[in-house]
Amino acid sequence: MKRIILASILSIAATFSVQAKDIVDTAVGAGNFTTLATALKAAGLIDTLKGKGPFTVFAPTDAAFAKIPKADLDALLKDKAKLTAVLTYHVVAGKVMAADVKAGKVKTVQGASFTVTTAGGVKVDNATVTATDIVADNGVIHVIDTVIIPK
Repeated sequence: MKRIILASILSIAATFSVQAKDIVDTAVGAGNFTTLATALKAAGLIDTLKGKGPFTVFAPTDAAFAKIPKADLDALLKDKAKLTAVLTYHVVAGKVMAADVKAGKVKTVQGASFTVTTAGGVKVDNATVTATDIVADNGVIHVIDTVIIPK
């Protein structure tokens, strides 16, 4: 009887561990992207980033959002069009792993391009990439230390 119960528990655990998480669930699960999750919800982008993808997201941490003065961040969160433009500027179509990153201009989902530099570490515009290759079932997340703003 104990073997049957143990086998059942292991089977259930294996089922849950095999289920991959999308980009949103992966970011939320990391615990340091609560402001990003709030912004994605305010912009109506949750369903998009839970979609098929693949997407590469350069995700600013809560500390990155904290660099923005509170009044400016509050205003941004209330301006859906501008917020959507800022957030989609952090997303690239396709799954780009760290090993595939090259210096140069990269077109974003927003439509504009940001600049990637690789000398002395990877930077995206003025943001430093602090962690890479956080894999989700619909893409990959690279963590950045600053919110990047389209020009």
